Amino acid sequence: MTNDPELARLAKHVTTTAKLPHPWEYNHDQVGFNYRLPNLNAAVGCAQLEQLPVFLRRKRKLAERYKERFGQVRGVRFFEEPDFAESNYWLNALLLDPEYRHERDTILAAAGKEGLMLRPAWRLMHELPMYKDCPRMDLTVSKDIAERLINIPSSADICLDED
Repeated sequence: MTNDPELARLAKHVTTTAKLPHPWEYNHDQVGFNYRLPNLNAAVGCAQLEQLPVFLRRKRKLAERYKERFGQVRGVRFFEEPDFAESNYWLNALLLDPEYRHERDTILAAAGKEGLMLRPAWRLMHELPMYKDCPRMDLTVSKDIAERLINIPSSADICLDED
């Protein structure tokens, strides 16, 4: 997907493990990758891409419903796209007001008891054992949001009535 023949050659080279041509030796002249899909996986991927407009429409409809329903709930807001962007709403989230941060785990536990799968945001990378000693900047804002964020069901299959 380029009109630059040299860039195309380089892309092909690194995406085929940067292997130098040889009948039997495996020599690589730089770091390479193998992101090629087996034909079956590629066919499934193509079929899914054909459905992408439907998936995105459903996810936006679900986000609108969440925004409407949670708009009346005190202490929480539905996390929505900023004015300058268009979200795919891959993951929907609620953000608790700061004074309700201590209620997050209570909400998660209560939802779980009712069979509703909610979860917190991912653990911040600097909190993982393998990254705990890595350099980092001030993450006060990230920590604040992580403590107040609740991920809610986001499947495109939740909102089927518009098809």
